[in-house]
Amino acid sequence: MIIVYIVLTAIPISVLGVIAYRQYTSSIVEQIGEYMPRFLGQANLMIDQRIKQLTALPEQLFNSDEAVRILRKGSYQSSADLNNDKYVMNKYMSASYLEGSNPDVLGVFILSKNRLFSAARMEYTGMNGDGPLIPYGQDLDLRGKAKMLLSTDFSLKFQSGEPFLIIIKQIGDVENRTDLGTMFIAVRLSFIDDILQGFEQSENAVFWLMNDQGEIFYHTDRSLIGTFDRELPDYPVHSGSFLKTFSGDSTIMSISSSASYDWLLVHSTRLQDMTRRSELVWKVTNYLFIGFAVITIVISILFSFRVTRPLEKLSRLMREVERGRFNVDPGIHTKDEVGMLASSFSSMVATIQDLIRRNVQIELSQKEAELYALQSQINPHFMYNTLETISMAVEEGEKENVVKMVALLGRMLRFSVSNKARFIPVGEEIGHVRDYLTIQSFRFEDRLSFEVIDTGDATLYTPKFILQPLVENAIKYGMEARHRLHVRIVITQTVEKGRSDACTEFRVIDNGPGIPEVRLEELNSQLKQPVTERKDSGFGLKNVHARIQFMLGKEYGLRLESQYGKGTTVVVRIPVLDREATDGLPE
Repeated sequence: MIIVYIVLTAIPISVLGVIAYRQYTSSIVEQIGEYMPRFLGQANLMIDQRIKQLTALPEQLFNSDEAVRILRKGSYQSSADLNNDKYVMNKYMSASYLEGSNPDVLGVFILSKNRLFSAARMEYTGMNGDGPLIPYGQDLDLRGKAKMLLSTDFSLKFQSGEPFLIIIKQIGDVENRTDLGTMFIAVRLSFIDDILQGFEQSENAVFWLMNDQGEIFYHTDRSLIGTFDRELPDYPVHSGSFLKTFSGDSTIMSISSSASYDWLLVHSTRLQDMTRRSELVWKVTNYLFIGFAVITIVISILFSFRVTRPLEKLSRLMREVERGRFNVDPGIHTKDEVGMLASSFSSMVATIQDLIRRNVQIELSQKEAELYALQSQINPHFMYNTLETISMAVEEGEKENVVKMVALLGRMLRFSVSNKARFIPVGEEIGHVRDYLTIQSFRFEDRLSFEVIDTGDATLYTPKFILQPLVENAIKYGMEARHRLHVRIVITQTVEKGRSDACTEFRVIDNGPGIPEVRLEELNSQLKQPVTERKDSGFGLKNVHARIQFMLGKEYGLRLESQYGKGTTVVVRIPVLDREATDGLPE
């Protein structure tokens, strides 16, 4: 068996290992040549995007009227006024550009009408209103574009001594069509480090950025920043990869040119560094293979049957549990790892069954509690408004009207107290809201009129107390803007009874002030949010919508339609329900 194993397994695997290693080594250049330019292109794009974000920083000045006022000012009566403006401007620049989401910004400077405003993270030298800034003053015409310079082009130095880029952009006053000044943004080169670290983890890999003249303005070796790449004219491509030899070492070079700026991003790594790991793996694999080849022959024969059979049984039972069949028993009681795994599997199945039972009970209890909480908010709400209407009639001495309203109130109370069902016939719900509107019409006299148009089947069922809060809401907001308010309630069945998509629609229509389009979208969006607090403000629409969705499903509920200045319609959509259909719904 050992001879057969060596002939059929060991020798072919060894030969394949040698071939695979050589093939792997030769394919490294091809692979890097394919994916590294794409990675460099992505890195170039990310760098361009970051610089684009930085060049947009001057626009933040227009968020401050005070800053714009100072930049527009051309002269001062005293040096105290100038110093005060500098203090205000420097403070605003520090808060806007150095604090927050711009950790790469070392300092921001504005040259405007012979004034220099500045904000920096640390001490600096060489930045004043003359000298290196003169060519980049207010009269500089960049035509709305940003200009980038190396720190070597300026005498500006920060205390940390780290290299940086200078982004220059004019500040244009759109209103007056004038230039307010020029902004200088000093940016750490470390933001490029952060971008490139995501593309290359090798310690020996080298990146640099240079312009089309070969001047290097970013390099992983900071000492080379400001130097020139003399080999640039000899590069065979400026977008792609190639193999080049430096001092006897083969180096893989990859280049990508920026789509927005005239620079090249270069990646360089030695071929030896790329294959070093594979050589080590190949040697270690050979030694391990020889050692373990002998051991595995013996171990596999002794333990294969002992281990695989129980594992196959467990695997089969896991598939059963995956299908939802929890009544399984591995029947494995050994003390080894397989026995422990079987015991843990049995315990896990039992725990899953218990958790499923408990979660179902908790969800049912929570849903029932939420339904009762929503119902309890609606009942006191309409009772309070009804009693307020009767009180006003008593104060005005309208005895006959008081008698009628008390009778109507008694009927409403009997309806509310005696009938505890959550679903009632449509006719009873209409009668209840008609009583409410009648009481309100006594209160508002000729200012309020109403009509109820029922073209549906009054024997069908509906959730209780869904119309009154909507009518009350229409009266509340309609009376504030209209001398005469008309409320119309229309009940229809959109599809014949018995169809799966049949539904009943209640429309509460008023000729009130209507709702602006933006506010209408906001209200319809709020209806979709859960009711989390028990409070009077706006509970009517949201709670009726929540009750309907709890009891009938997410596809039913309320929506608002309105034309500003003409009126509002609240549409309530529920399925067509008869007595038998309500038996299976939450009570």
